[in-house]
Amino acid sequence: MSSRTITNIVTGQPTTDGAGVKLNRVLGTQQLDMVDPFLMLDAFYSDDPNDYIAGFPNHPHRGFETVTYMIAGAMKHGDHMGNTGHLRAGSVQWMTAGRGVIHSEMPEQEEGLLFGFQLWVNLPSDQKMVPARYQDIPPEDVPTVERPDGVAIKVLAGTAFGTAGPIHGVATQPLMLDVTLPPGTSVEIDVPEGHNGFVHVFDGGARFGEDGRKVRKGQLAVLGQKGKLHARSSNGGRFLLLAGKPINEPVARYGPFVMNTRDELMQAFADYRSGTLTG
Repeated sequence: MSSRTITNIVTGQPTTDGAGVKLNRVLGTQQLDMVDPFLMLDAFYSDDPNDYIAGFPNHPHRGFETVTYMIAGAMKHGDHMGNTGHLRAGSVQWMTAGRGVIHSEMPEQEEGLLFGFQLWVNLPSDQKMVPARYQDIPPEDVPTVERPDGVAIKVLAGTAFGTAGPIHGVATQPLMLDVTLPPGTSVEIDVPEGHNGFVHVFDGGARFGEDGRKVRKGQLAVLGQKGKLHARSSNGGRFLLLAGKPINEPVARYGPFVMNTRDELMQAFADYRSGTLTG
């Protein structure tokens, strides 16, 4: 089978969100607005509490899904329904906002490294107003495929080498992998045919595709739609692989809401102001 090519490479842009948390936004910028169905990918990495301590106080969402994946440190999640969750190193939360959620994500530490990602995934029009739900996955429930050459693949969603991840029931049928390549290793990974996808290198560097295009730390590379993903690294690297079934619908988005039309977007703001966003 052919290897997926790299069609575009972008470098993350420093920004702030929440109450001033410093982030590196690698998807959802002027360089790359989205990769259907993926709307945004933020990376947060700092051992300076001033960069993250204010966290993400109560804020609303409607019409899409948020995914938080922790590499180091701890965050506490809470919402308007009284749900709480504790995100620690290696855990993942897949939140389907649907009709509406008002929630917060706050650091559970006052010092040390806080390192992780938040991904936004669109919902098709027929699921934008479903009741909110959560999939909170502790690190011990995330399987790791360990290859004889030392390549390690954490399977968060989808299937890799016959191992299925714990996330299920998502409309876009996502594949989400955390791949570690020791120096001098390579791997070929099946990606569902027709899925859009990208890789984000967050440690070291790696080369992808038959032509071996290099992607450096902090960069995102958009993948072609056919074939397996071929990755290799001379000096070692670690990356996220994301792929999902494209929705191919109009996107109207502003701030915390993602709908199909401007009228639906305005209705979301009106519902939030009136206190009826969440039903």
